[in-house]
Amino acid sequence: MSRIVEVLQQGPTLIMSLPKNDPDLAKAARDGGADVLKVHIRVEHTASGTHFGTLDEERARLEAILAAFPGPVGIVAGADDPATPEEMEGLEEMGIDFFDLYLSHMPAWMWHTPRMAKTVALEPNYTIHQALALENLGADLLEAAIVPHQGYGKPLTMADLTAYRDLHDTVDIPIIVPTQRAIRPEEATLITGECGIEGLMIGAIVTGTTSRDIERAVKRFKEALTEG
Repeated sequence: MSRIVEVLQQGPTLIMSLPKNDPDLAKAARDGGADVLKVHIRVEHTASGTHFGTLDEERARLEAILAAFPGPVGIVAGADDPATPEEMEGLEEMGIDFFDLYLSHMPAWMWHTPRMAKTVALEPNYTIHQALALENLGADLLEAAIVPHQGYGKPLTMADLTAYRDLHDTVDIPIIVPTQRAIRPEEATLITGECGIEGLMIGAIVTGTTSRDIERAVKRFKEALTEG
């Protein structure tokens, strides 16, 4: 069993999606109390305006992040230009715990990457049948990235909560909800408690992009989840 699944099974889990592959930001997330980190390669990250390069371009920064952060580290392994088989092998050897791509971006060959947990990001046009099929095909985790782009940064709605709860009630594998909405710390337990979601993944929309802001935001969300 991968480390990310073990952590998610222990209780509400806080994941920090780094806006840059920056060891200082990883340390800020660690010091704020994040349980898990997510990094990126081969992606244009809209929320932070960051370009993430190939594994060769990002390797030194990723190795420094892995050295600085004690918990599981996962990776978005590309988008329209996904990671190559050689890059996936390199990520495994580095100790990356799980990989994460949108359903429509994940090549079929990547499904058999043996040493990293498979995380599939559902898209706004997902169906519950797809979620169930992914579980049956052997997905380890689902990321509920289901808010349309025009909804990014807007308040959390009851429509969001019912969709998260519906996913939770449909599949028996852990689910991660990313902060596509401007989720407030005091709303965190609506997702992990009321909806039963195992992991909340916070990113630039709610944390900002500096070390100081990230540490402060992670601490606030961690306290909310712990106290809730």
